Amino acid sequence: MHIGRPRALLIVAPHPDDEAIAAHALITRLARRGTRVAVLVVSDGAASHPDSRAWPRARLVRERRRETRLAMRRIGVAADAVAFLDLPDGHLADHETAVCRGIRRAVDALPTPLLALAPLPVDAHPDHRVVAAAVRRKPGVRWWRYPVWPAGQRLGGARMMPLSAQERLAKRHAIRGYRTQAGRITDDPGGFAMTARQIAAFSRPRELFAVATAR
Repeated sequence: MHIGRPRALLIVAPHPDDEAIAAHALITRLARRGTRVAVLVVSDGAASHPDSRAWPRARLVRERRRETRLAMRRIGVAADAVAFLDLPDGHLADHETAVCRGIRRAVDALPTPLLALAPLPVDAHPDHRVVAAAVRRKPGVRWWRYPVWPAGQRLGGARMMPLSAQERLAKRHAIRGYRTQAGRITDDPGGFAMTARQIAAFSRPRELFAVATAR
């Protein structure tokens, strides 16, 4: 897959962990190359376990931030390159203006040529679709779309970046490292936890990207 030589890479993640699911290997490769990498996490990630008494909202938000920074730091992305808009998880449709503004500011802060990643417009999660719709054209910016939900979906006509066995293992380890989403929280029976099958689908032998048509 031809990536080119962007001066910067921006990953727009609707929730903390989408950045690793979308592009862990791509981030790793470009960071090692010396490309400036920035991550923008749009929602606060607080909706995954609403009935947990051990993990009230404030604690969960803090931990999901920590998980994101740790996963990114391990592949060369400094803490100050990871920004959080802190918009309400599950309710991004009520904050479309703030989503657009946040993405625009993140794009404007980075040098061009810029490669920017956002979810597919047809993603099964409504928050992801809101973020996808907030993408706007700008000279010097290439937008690529990435799939998340449903896990493991195929993407016709996608650019495929094959992963080495080491890259795939590192990605799987990173996704499991978002422990609040991988079974660490046990006192909310209705809470979200990635299954082993979903983690395997998210760390398949390639990363997929579709060239975006931005408005």
